[in-house]
Amino acid sequence: MPVEVVDTLISGAKIITMDSERRVYMDGALAIKGSHIVAIGSRLEIEKNYSSGHVIDGRQFVITPGFINSHVHITGDPLTRDYVPDDIHCPPQEKLTKWVLPRYLAHTPEDEKVSAQLASLEMLRSGATSFIEAGTFRHLDAVVEGVSTLGIRGRVGVMVQGRAFDPSEDQAKLSDEAIRCLEDEVTRFPSRDDILVSAWPLLVGHSTNSDEVWKAAKAIADDKGLVISAHMSPYKDDPDWFLGEYGKRPIEHLAEIGVLGSNVCLTHVAHIDEHELEILAETGTNVIFCPLPALKGVFGVTSHGCYPEMAKAGINILLGTDGYDSDIMHSAQLVAALFKDTHLDTRIFPAHEALSMLTVNAAKAMGMQDQIGSLEVGHKADFVCHDTDRPEWRPLLSIVNQLIWSADGRGVHSVWVDGVRVIDNYHSTMIDEQELYAKAQIAGEQVIRRSGIPFISPWPVIEN
Repeated sequence: MPVEVVDTLISGAKIITMDSERRVYMDGALAIKGSHIVAIGSRLEIEKNYSSGHVIDGRQFVITPGFINSHVHITGDPLTRDYVPDDIHCPPQEKLTKWVLPRYLAHTPEDEKVSAQLASLEMLRSGATSFIEAGTFRHLDAVVEGVSTLGIRGRVGVMVQGRAFDPSEDQAKLSDEAIRCLEDEVTRFPSRDDILVSAWPLLVGHSTNSDEVWKAAKAIADDKGLVISAHMSPYKDDPDWFLGEYGKRPIEHLAEIGVLGSNVCLTHVAHIDEHELEILAETGTNVIFCPLPALKGVFGVTSHGCYPEMAKAGINILLGTDGYDSDIMHSAQLVAALFKDTHLDTRIFPAHEALSMLTVNAAKAMGMQDQIGSLEVGHKADFVCHDTDRPEWRPLLSIVNQLIWSADGRGVHSVWVDGVRVIDNYHSTMIDEQELYAKAQIAGEQVIRRSGIPFISPWPVIEN
């Protein structure tokens, strides 16, 4: 067999493939040609059959598939991170109107572009090669422009509503405007294999979308092979509203109007009953769990969350970071720990299952399991090199457990997306990071100033 020349050969690495057999190579090699993986396996076998003018010594690396952040706010929050005190205790609607919306509305198109760049950089530098946006607040064109400069794979869209809560509003008009927005964005930013950033129908969810908008979003997703993502039931406010409006709980109502399925992702889903859980399993609907926001936002997941029961029922569970720490590896550690304690059972969500949520589970929900989420021949070359020459990785004994319980995004040395090395030696190869940080600082200060939200500190802060 003649030796095949490839673009890049990484040799001697420890490789967690996440393939159907979950093979882990302790002395492995990975060959890349163009945007795809052409060979993966033991080092001796790969080196015998492949050569390259660009060979990377992988002995210091653990290589994993690129992680997928399945729910992240890349606008609204990154430029105002942690500005709101964590001890603000008020009803969710009051927190939304007083502390959240003023920040979001204060963003200009340029602010949202910078915000999207900052969030994308943070995700890449902590090992996420793909993400599903929670929904751009207003300026989608600026967001796509910003994200596209970083080389990350993203699914974006305006966070669409379309329900009239004031009787004086024209419900038909609001629904039509929302549906036109969905149709327009998926046309302008189409989903194709050769495009990293494309639009999906992203709904606010909760009680904000009319049935007409839900049905239109599902029709668009079905017709174009896309996925719907929406928020639902972080608090009992959503079930209470749906019960009052329709006499049914949220998941029951969505099933009744025919908008659930394997191309639908619902985020949070902390307050559901047994029947709703059965419906999610029967319809193949995906559930996205965001551990840190659930705990910080006091969703009640330790007392009401039934994610282990969802997993047992066969529901596909993914992980997201929402509007907080974008290091998705922290979310994996939290999900692996949280329900062990609540159920007093160490067998719940072991490290290998948490890793599945970051990779193969998310790829399946995105309809891309044949392209990303695992390292296999013919798949996209989306992968991460974790630097093991760091204290949290040594001694190197059980790499899957150490990846989840000891490591985090700080050890991400290099990242490839679509065969392109977008992070090298801990830094972006695509943009000037220092310039971005300077822009983000200025933009963040201006957003806060325009929002009118006061600065609250428990301690005196001396400026000069």
